[in-house]
Amino acid sequence: MNTTIAVALVLCVAGIVLLSFAADAFVEGAARLATIMNVSPIVIGAVIIGFGTSAPEMLVSAVAAARGDVDLGLGNVIGSNIANLSLVLGSAALIVPIAVAKEVLKREAIMATTAAIVFAAAVYRGIEPWEGAVLLILLIAAIYWVVRSGNVPPIDEFVEEGKEPKLGVESIRTLIGLVGTVGGAWILVRGATDLATEFGFDKGFVGVTLVAIGTSLPELVTTVAAARQGSTDLIVGNLLGSNLFNSLAVGAVIGFFGSDGVGSFLGSGESAPLLDITFMLIVCIGAFIAMWSREIFTRIEGLLLLTVFVAFIAMAYASEADASSAAAAAIAAIVPG
Repeated sequence: MNTTIAVALVLCVAGIVLLSFAADAFVEGAARLATIMNVSPIVIGAVIIGFGTSAPEMLVSAVAAARGDVDLGLGNVIGSNIANLSLVLGSAALIVPIAVAKEVLKREAIMATTAAIVFAAAVYRGIEPWEGAVLLILLIAAIYWVVRSGNVPPIDEFVEEGKEPKLGVESIRTLIGLVGTVGGAWILVRGATDLATEFGFDKGFVGVTLVAIGTSLPELVTTVAAARQGSTDLIVGNLLGSNLFNSLAVGAVIGFFGSDGVGSFLGSGESAPLLDITFMLIVCIGAFIAMWSREIFTRIEGLLLLTVFVAFIAMAYASEADASSAAAAAIAAIVPG
């Protein structure tokens, strides 16, 4: 194996592991700090924990955009949204049927699906800074709606009853978690871009597959664990909440930091990015329709969702292979012998 490829793979794995542990530490520390400061549990659940579930995607996409790799950042958002509603939800449904609460249908399902459509529309024409600002305003409005509803993720797992968190300890935990998450994001992006270069893949393809799966691993692990324990009440709501933050918060970050490169992502004449966005919309809208019509995901539907994810990876690879073959043919035509 090429040494550069081996190093890139190690960087990807190390970045994913560091992201997972550091993001957990950041959310735990931030939730406890907010408790010390007498912040409402509703706000902690809606804002801090909600933000924390998408911290890996947000920071990876921000780092990628800041490095000029906007296509990788966009691919990460698109792939993560697809993975949450196919790979993660499908894996959980294979273990135990997943019911969808009516409150989730009326709130998170509508907001997450709308956010995905708005994000896709913005990406299709290229996210400008002002559109990033619009996405941020929509995110604030969504958070306000969730806070007003009073139905948010519980904070019990972060703040134990009877134990008073200490300001110094939680400040250090939060800082280390934040630094570790940023560091993990940088390492993962560096490894992913090196892999793309070595294999001749488009960075968007690496973002929508390898990076997206890596940043979705925390959701996969926690969701499968919850399904195994029979704690399925919050699974769909949490995944939809993650997609909501991905589409609006991460989309806003990309708009602020990477607007110059977004147009070339879809304006280069390549069909792969458009296929990825279309597939994301099909999965998000399809899941929304399934939730409203069935209100439960059985094992058969879980297997179907996993099949959808495999089909997406196969489609992304086929599109990338076609693009690579076309590029090679063009180079051969220009440079004889």
